[in-house]
Amino acid sequence: MAGNSKRRGATRNAGSKKGATVGTGGHGRKALEGKGPTPKADERPYHKAYKAKQRAEREAAKQPAARGKATPRHRTSRSDELAIGRNSVLEALRMGIPANVLFVFNRIEADDRVTEIVSLAVEAGIEVREVTKAVLDGLSDGSPHQGVALEVPPYEYADPQDLLEAPAPVRLVVLDHIQDPRNLGAIMRSAAAFGASGIVVPERRAAGVTVAAWKVSAGAAARIPVARATNIARTLEDYKKAGVFAIGLDGGGDVQLHESNLLDGPLAIVVGSEGDGLSRLVAETCDQIVSIPIAASTESLNASVATSIALYEAARAIA
Repeated sequence: MAGNSKRRGATRNAGSKKGATVGTGGHGRKALEGKGPTPKADERPYHKAYKAKQRAEREAAKQPAARGKATPRHRTSRSDELAIGRNSVLEALRMGIPANVLFVFNRIEADDRVTEIVSLAVEAGIEVREVTKAVLDGLSDGSPHQGVALEVPPYEYADPQDLLEAPAPVRLVVLDHIQDPRNLGAIMRSAAAFGASGIVVPERRAAGVTVAAWKVSAGAAARIPVARATNIARTLEDYKKAGVFAIGLDGGGDVQLHESNLLDGPLAIVVGSEGDGLSRLVAETCDQIVSIPIAASTESLNASVATSIALYEAARAIA
C-alpha cells in the first residue's frame, strides 16, 4: 500500500504532527513557482528559430542604414539621368524634354517655380511622386536638389554633321577632351546665350551631358544640341570641307582673338582640355590658333571662361 511504501520521500517522518502521508513534500510544486509562461521559440537559445533570428539581426547590422537611400520604387535605372534643382527642372519641362518621373519633397515650401514645375509635369502626363528629403538626397547623391528632381531618359546626342544644318552663320564649339562636366555645363550655358549652333564632344575620355552638366547649364542643355564625335580632328576636317573655319584657343596663339579675320563667317571654336590644352593633331587641324590677352600675373583662363569670351567676340563680329 502507498502508506507502507519504503520508497525514499514517500512518507513523512514519524515525528510529523500530521502523521506520515505519501507525497513529494511540496518540492515539485515549489520548483515550478515563478517560471511563468513558456518562452517563444525565437527566445529559446537552443531553438532553431532563435538562431535564425540572431543571424537575421547580424545581417541587418552589416547593411548601411536605410535612411537616405532610395527604395526600389524610387531608384532610377542606370541609363536614366536626373535633372536636379528648380531652375534645371523647370527649364527642362518648359522645353518639353521627355521625362519619366518628377520627384517632389513631400514637405516642400512651394513658390512660383515649384507650382509651375508640378503644373507642367501634370500637363505633360509625367508621374509626380511625393517623397521624403532622405529619398531625394539619395537620388541626387547629396547634391543640392532644392526639393525637386526630374528623371529624364539618357541624353540623345546629335550627329556632328547635323549641326551644319543650323541657320547661317554656323557657330560651333568643339571641345578637345574637356573632363569636368561642370565646365561642359558652363560652356553649354554660354553657347546658348551667344547663339551657338551646337557643341561637339568626343565619345571617349571626355565629359558628357550628365546630371552635373545639366545642373550648371541652368537648363541650357534643353536648348543647345550636343553631338558626339568619334575623332575630333577628323570631324574638324569634315567641317572645313563644308566651309567652316576652325580657330583653336591657346595662350601661345599666333594672333589675338579680337584680331582674327575668321570671326565673321562659319566658325568652329576649338577648346582644349583643362590641363593639357589642345592636342597636337587637333591644333594642326585648326586654321588659326588664337590667344586671349590676359594680365601677366594670371597664368591661364578656365576653359569655360575662355570659351565664353570667344563666343562673345564671334557674336560681336556679326552683330
